Amino acid sequence: MLKEFTKYLIVTILCSVIVLMFLYLTVRLFLMITASYFWYDKCLGSILLFAEVFIIVQGIGYLTEVIRVFLRYDLPEQDRPQVPKLKTKPYVAILIPSYKEPLAVIEETLVGSYNLTYKNKHIFLLDDTRYDLNPHDKKLIKYKQDIEELCQKFNINLFRHKWHGAKAGIINDFLKFVEGDKNLEFYFKSFEKSAYTRTKVLSKPKYIVVLDADQNPFPEFVESLVALSENDDKIAFVQTPQYYTNFQKNRIAHAAALQQIIFYEYICVGKGIKEVIFCCGSNVLIRTEALLDIGGFDETSITEDSASSIYFHLRGWKTIYYNKVGVFGKGPEDLGSFFKQQFRWAAGSIDFFRNIIKCFFKNPLKLSLIRWWEYILSTSFYFSGLVYLILWVCPILYLLFGIPTFFASPTIYGVVFLPYIVLSLSTFYWTLRKRHYRTRDLLRGQVLLLIAFPIFIKASIYGLFGIRKKFEVTRKKGVCEYPFRKLWPQLGLGLLCFVAVIWGINRLFYESEHFFALLLNIIWTFFNFCIMASVFYFNVPKKIMRKTNLLGIE
Repeated sequence: MLKEFTKYLIVTILCSVIVLMFLYLTVRLFLMITASYFWYDKCLGSILLFAEVFIIVQGIGYLTEVIRVFLRYDLPEQDRPQVPKLKTKPYVAILIPSYKEPLAVIEETLVGSYNLTYKNKHIFLLDDTRYDLNPHDKKLIKYKQDIEELCQKFNINLFRHKWHGAKAGIINDFLKFVEGDKNLEFYFKSFEKSAYTRTKVLSKPKYIVVLDADQNPFPEFVESLVALSENDDKIAFVQTPQYYTNFQKNRIAHAAALQQIIFYEYICVGKGIKEVIFCCGSNVLIRTEALLDIGGFDETSITEDSASSIYFHLRGWKTIYYNKVGVFGKGPEDLGSFFKQQFRWAAGSIDFFRNIIKCFFKNPLKLSLIRWWEYILSTSFYFSGLVYLILWVCPILYLLFGIPTFFASPTIYGVVFLPYIVLSLSTFYWTLRKRHYRTRDLLRGQVLLLIAFPIFIKASIYGLFGIRKKFEVTRKKGVCEYPFRKLWPQLGLGLLCFVAVIWGINRLFYESEHFFALLLNIIWTFFNFCIMASVFYFNVPKKIMRKTNLLGIE
């Protein structure tokens, strides 16, 4: 009874925060409309209000996911579906797409896959390296031979094809290959010797497991996913989380791991409850029939996994999120690798957002409003780069040029805004503290995300206009300092914040009638300066973290 009361008390508090967010927006809109300023001032103020609306809508989206989790599960730690008993063991193909990955990285994944305890399986290395671009390159020829020797060493099946569509293309061609497509240009070599292999390996698997080349599965990874899928013939895929094992190694990996936690621990769990979880491209089991039903992975997107997810739902398939770490990998260890990773995710998400809008206007009744909302909310997240830039520039404009954007007295600002921001941030960090994560570690992850704002802005432009950038593999070995000349947006904005703070302090002595307005803008601008200055903290060649784990246990 006490647990039930506590659960509903928590949900009530979270709902109250959402109500407070709406109240804040209502007051803000009223103040802007009634303020006696010129129209061009109000235009700039409207841009700031739009940025605040975006942030609040994203915040409400996060809180609704949290509320779903607390309503469904007694404890956040119990947030996964019940796994039925595994009665049948259908044939599963373990697919490891690789694009010029380091041999040591591939070998670790092959070993992990080889040790999977699920018996009715075959492992396929899908080598998507572009040997055709420079067929006489001795290093590339040697790499090709090394890949073949590696597959032979572990009795792994090797598949290559005429390159197209990147990761999506080679997975689609693999499915065509096992279906017996005679028009396909491919290379296949099975190093497995048994008669069972020769008869089974070329048949169509009921399920495929997709693992990125740097993702190593635990031995029992497959059984639970097959059991969940076998329990319902309409399940298209079962997605599991990612986990970075190198989070102790340096600051970037640690902060990136904390960002993953926010996504996988609440957002994905909440989406899983409403069956709107999308495929994340790795650590996932997919029903072959479902993938063929939607025509394979979308080869036009650089995030083919998430871009294809909506087609599963449009075709009536179900999706499941199983919140249990079954695969471990390595996160980016320097700013260059982190920015490459974030650009790929952001550009793919924005491109996916554009596709979602098209699908909505073509078939608005195909999905429920809540599903459309979940897709739009998730895919629009990376517009936050531009949104945060607006939030940072507005106080600078006021301090340097006296241009108003908030249109409220400091008293009203304190009464309306401060309670909203304090309660919102406190709720955000409290929900993650419920899972035993430390606030300072979560804050570090958020700061790293904020300094990636130029990457998000660039990705938004690429995604909106359908511009395809050459695929770049995130570096898996070695770390290096990111050139500071490439950090000019962060450093330039930081310098601008510093100048605005100095000029604002100077104005305090001469404009006493604006004292509190100036003081509040100085505080916010100095805080933003500290965020931009964090590039010096993160841009280190190598920094060993204290020995701690993601649960905050020393």
